[in-house]
Amino acid sequence: MRIFDWKFARKGVAALLAGMLASVAPAQACTNILMIAADGTPVYGRTLEYALQTQSDVVVVPRNYAFVGTRPGNMAAPKWNTRYAFVGVMSFGQPFVSDGMNEKGLAGGALYFPDFAGYTPVAQADPNTALAPWEFLSWVLSNFSTVAEVKAALDKTVIVDLPAPMVNFTLPFHFPIHDATGASIVIEPVDGKLKVYDNPMGVLTNSPTFDWHLNNIRNYVKLSPVAADPLKIGGKTFAPFGQGSGLLGIPGDPTPPSRFIRALGYVASAKQAPDGPQTVRLVEHIMNNFDIPVGFIDSAAKGGELEYTQWTSVADLRARKYYIKSYQDQVLRMVDLTSFDLDAKTLQVAPFKPNPVPPALQFGKP
Repeated sequence: MRIFDWKFARKGVAALLAGMLASVAPAQACTNILMIAADGTPVYGRTLEYALQTQSDVVVVPRNYAFVGTRPGNMAAPKWNTRYAFVGVMSFGQPFVSDGMNEKGLAGGALYFPDFAGYTPVAQADPNTALAPWEFLSWVLSNFSTVAEVKAALDKTVIVDLPAPMVNFTLPFHFPIHDATGASIVIEPVDGKLKVYDNPMGVLTNSPTFDWHLNNIRNYVKLSPVAADPLKIGGKTFAPFGQGSGLLGIPGDPTPPSRFIRALGYVASAKQAPDGPQTVRLVEHIMNNFDIPVGFIDSAAKGGELEYTQWTSVADLRARKYYIKSYQDQVLRMVDLTSFDLDAKTLQVAPFKPNPVPPALQFGKP
């Protein structure tokens, strides 16, 4: 890992990225789940899709790190110091994360929420405390230890409609948040207010709103991991073809409503693993089903870029271990947050590195 010099990296970032992303189609295919092991360990999984390589790095942010929000011109910006250290994924050299877990086992992500996100106008918010969409998750992870604490703080929290300097438009997000007890919520900015939903299923994708996804489940109440019984009509018996007939009709396309139902199906039916480490592998297998290779979603045909799954993260919320794999290297890598000096004075950063050649299998001596 390298020590991160934020002051150096920040120079020129906004101008560079504005040009790079001017014509890029936004990400709309993130998927989030939470699985509970038999011993009660919650394990969180998430994918991130985007149409341009986001230059992602894994960062460990220590306690008492000074965050300063980004605001245009000479406008006052929010400032806060981290109460809790956290690990997460940052992009384009910025210290704000789009996914992560803190030292207390609070975890979550920023998932794309187009057409439905509605933030508070900048002029109607206190510039010293109002958060930009891309700052909100880092603020949550650095300040709170449980879902209950997050919920209690949201009455006084505002997310403002502010274009991100790296893309020159306002990023539409909603946020799944989980903690080490297994509690989950969804936070959605709608019409300038933060709506909060309890989420005992632990599943979230993208638009529409979470309550819409809950109503949509009613279209799939007959789905079952148990094979369908043969059908008897007019003295004839019709048996299903092979296994999986109870899931006939489960949506397989990459739209957010379909992925929500499919993710819910996996979470509800997967055999519970005994502990955190084995549940990490279970979640990895489930998240593989939401992997989008380059070209499967072809937005380039309409002037955009080819969206794909840039990385997949998994987090053991009790062991405080954060795992990640990238499109260029499908080996799951681990960051043990408890092994770091959480009172360090600087950020620790590990860049993603492509590894197109799979490592060789090691054989013992004959």
